[in-house]
Amino acid sequence: MFTTQLDPSGQVLTLTTPNGPLRFHAIWLRDNSWDPETRAAGNGQRLLSLGELPADTHMTDASVSGDQITVSFAPEGKTLTYDAGWLIQNAYDRPVPARRGWLGDGIEAWDAGLMGNVPIGDFAQLSSDPAALGAWLEQVTRYGFGKVVNGPVQDGALFDVVGLFGYVRETNYGRHFEVRTEVNPTNLAFTGLGLQAHTDNPYRDPVPSVQVLYCLESSAAGGENMVVDGFAAARRLRDEDPAAFDVLANHCARFEYAGEEGVCLQSRRPMIELAPDGEIIGVRFNNRSLAAVTDVPFDQMQAYYAAYRHLGEIIDDPAMEVTFRLEPGEGFVVDNTRVLHARKGYSGEGTRWLQGCYSDKDGLRSTHAALARSHRQEAAE
Repeated sequence: MFTTQLDPSGQVLTLTTPNGPLRFHAIWLRDNSWDPETRAAGNGQRLLSLGELPADTHMTDASVSGDQITVSFAPEGKTLTYDAGWLIQNAYDRPVPARRGWLGDGIEAWDAGLMGNVPIGDFAQLSSDPAALGAWLEQVTRYGFGKVVNGPVQDGALFDVVGLFGYVRETNYGRHFEVRTEVNPTNLAFTGLGLQAHTDNPYRDPVPSVQVLYCLESSAAGGENMVVDGFAAARRLRDEDPAAFDVLANHCARFEYAGEEGVCLQSRRPMIELAPDGEIIGVRFNNRSLAAVTDVPFDQMQAYYAAYRHLGEIIDDPAMEVTFRLEPGEGFVVDNTRVLHARKGYSGEGTRWLQGCYSDKDGLRSTHAALARSHRQEAAE
C-alpha cells in the first residue's frame, strides 16, 4: 500500500500513497517525531528546541511495515517510526493556491441560499449531549454562525450559551451589554431603525472573535436579524473586480472608537485580511467606526474608495443575506472575524430586548476539536 524512497542526499523522503507521492524533508520529519525523548507523552509538546537537533540532520534508511514508516537519522543514529495516516494528514507537499482569497479547511462560503439550512441547536440538547454540541459547533465553524433555540428566558442566559464552548471576553462595555429598543420611543436613543451589516468592534486589536446575541423580549413587528458571509462577499468582489479585492487586501484601514470618557480604541488592519499564502482570514467592515484612511498612497486612494463602495454594495445585496427572527429564549453565535450581522427596521408598536457579549474563537474551536477527537477515539474502540 505504501512505499518509500530516499533521495541521494538523504534530505527528502518520498512516500508513495494510493493517492500519489508525498515528499517530506529530513529536518521536518525529525522535528515532528513523537518519540518520548522528543515529545511529552501527556500533552504532545516538544521537549527539544530546533537548535538541539543537528543542523546537518539527514536520513540514512527508510522502510515500511503495514502503515508504519520507519526512518533512520544521522548523525544522531536515531531510528523513529511514523504513522502513514498522520503523515498524509499533515503533508505539506501540495500545489500552491493559484489565487489569493482561498478558504481554509472546514470553511464553506454561503449566500442567501443557506436560508433554509441555518445551523440550529436546541439549548437543552447542546447542554446535555456532547455529540449534538460537536455537530453544532462543526456547523458554526463551517459557516461562521449558528442559532440556539429553546433556551431559558432569563437575565444572563447568554452566559450559559457561551459556557457551551468557551469564556466571556470582558471589554469596556462590561461582561455583557443591553440592546433595548422601543418601536415608538420616548427617547431617540432607543431607535427601531435598521442597521447595515457590519462586524463589531473593528477598532479593537485583537478584535473579539465571537459575538453572542440573546433575545429576552420581542413583541415588535420586524427587527429580523440578518447575517452576511464576509468571506463570500470578499470572494465575490475578487471575482467581479480583482483589482478592487487587491487594493482592500493590500492596504490597511483605520478604525476608532472614543465614545466614552477614558476610552480611545484604535486599530490598523485591512478590510480584507489575508495570510501570507493568500488564505482569507478576516473581514473588518463597519462604516460607523471607520477613521480617516491614511495608509493608502495618493495615486490609489480613489481606487480604494471605489473598492470600498463595491464591497459595501455586495454586502447590501439581498442575494447575500440570511435572515431569521429571534424569539425570547433564542440567540445566535457569530464569528465576528468573518460574518457581518445587522437587523431590519421595526414597524408598529412593541419592544425588543436582547443581551450581547463577546467571546473568543480559540475556545470555540478548541471545544469543537476536543469533541471531534473524543468521537473518533470512541468510534475506533
